[in-house]
Amino acid sequence: MTPEEIAGKLIELFGTSAVAAIAPGEWQIDTSNFRLLVLLSEDNTWLRVLLPIVPIQEAQPFLEQFLEANFDDTQEVRYALYEGVIWGVFQHNSGTLVSADLSNAINRLVSLHQARLDNVFNRLIESRIRQIIQAAKQQGQSLQATMQTLERFYAEGMMGEINQTSQGREEVLTAWRRQLERLWNEG
Repeated sequence: MTPEEIAGKLIELFGTSAVAAIAPGEWQIDTSNFRLLVLLSEDNTWLRVLLPIVPIQEAQPFLEQFLEANFDDTQEVRYALYEGVIWGVFQHNSGTLVSADLSNAINRLVSLHQARLDNVFNRLIESRIRQIIQAAKQQGQSLQATMQTLERFYAEGMMGEINQTSQGREEVLTAWRRQLERLWNEG
């Protein structure tokens, strides 16, 4: 795609008022929810689209899950770390880039931005549930026995919030049961 085609696609996606050409081959898209940067290399051969996701302080506990997501989930975009921020990044040779690929990449970046830590947090929780399943199976426990242990932990206050209502505890235990049932035969 040429710089003119890129600019046209950005205007098509975000509107004239949101797209600002900040230098030749550089655009900034400001919306009420995010600021997206689109940068061409000096020789116009590579395009990079960047969207800040979350400060590193918030992301630190989930770095492993961010890298796993790069391997499994993010498709044509990647998480990257630069200047204390986790970014969503798309890079592509501008000569072979087509309009649909640019649109898809931008949509995926916006999706990562909207999810922020949700996806990596869920990935972390799932890995912990798998660890619980593995430990339970090593002890010869059944799914039912594992669930009873968790229920006892909640009843005794070893798990859960101090001021958790019985309805809140039931909702949490129902979520545990769903996850254990979903993952039990995989582990």
